[in-house]
Amino acid sequence: MSDWLVLIAAVLAGSLLSLIGGIYLLYGKAGARKLQRIAVPFAAGALLAAAFLDLLPEAVELGEARQVLMIALIGLILFFILERSLSWFHHHHDDETHGSKRQNVSLIVIGDTLHNFIDGLAIGAAFLVDPAVGLVTTAAIAAHEIPQEIGDFGLLLAKGMNRRSVLLVNLVSALATLVGAVLIYGFGGQIGISESFLLALTAGFFIYIAASDIIPTIHAEPMRRWANIQTAVLIIGIILVGFAANIAHELVPHESSARAEYHHED
Repeated sequence: MSDWLVLIAAVLAGSLLSLIGGIYLLYGKAGARKLQRIAVPFAAGALLAAAFLDLLPEAVELGEARQVLMIALIGLILFFILERSLSWFHHHHDDETHGSKRQNVSLIVIGDTLHNFIDGLAIGAAFLVDPAVGLVTTAAIAAHEIPQEIGDFGLLLAKGMNRRSVLLVNLVSALATLVGAVLIYGFGGQIGISESFLLALTAGFFIYIAASDIIPTIHAEPMRRWANIQTAVLIIGIILVGFAANIAHELVPHESSARAEYHHED
């Protein structure tokens, strides 16, 4: 199977998986709240594992360690500024008293679409280096999107949209992930973007989301029992994604990695 087919199949599968939480909310609201409580810390663990155990090591192999870490830091700050400027960028919890209650439907949809597009750019950048890295990145993003979609579905329902419209809007918005992945994978190499730069930037993005946008929700958990469960789930997320990264690198062909190394030597 060509890298293109692997990329498209992975993005579509990840997008469908990410919608599970929102769909569950549509037909079982109480259950969705419990799913969200587990999915949020698992997503944080998945993102941290993908960043520290896969993306950054790959970026260091392709570039200079100090430069890679600097770019990751720039990426973290960049996405912090982006989220501060666009307060509708992330919705990791379905809280109607949250600041996002002031948003209208169009801003919620635009924010979700932009978020999905940036996720696609991250996936495409990872596939440029190695399909194995791309698959791990896709899995981490899908895990992160499950609680994200629960929040988005809940906000749109709270704004008065019917279930069918909410589902349709989110399905269309999810296609932005594929668009972003195809664009960066198809043209990233042609315009000379450094794979090391892209991976480091993506790692900064993942670290920012996990550290500032998801982990605080665990700290805010008022019940000690649930806080302990969520901490355990976060660690499980790190272990599983770290293990999956090792398996992926053993099983998936490394043609793209060889190509990236060739470009690096040039």
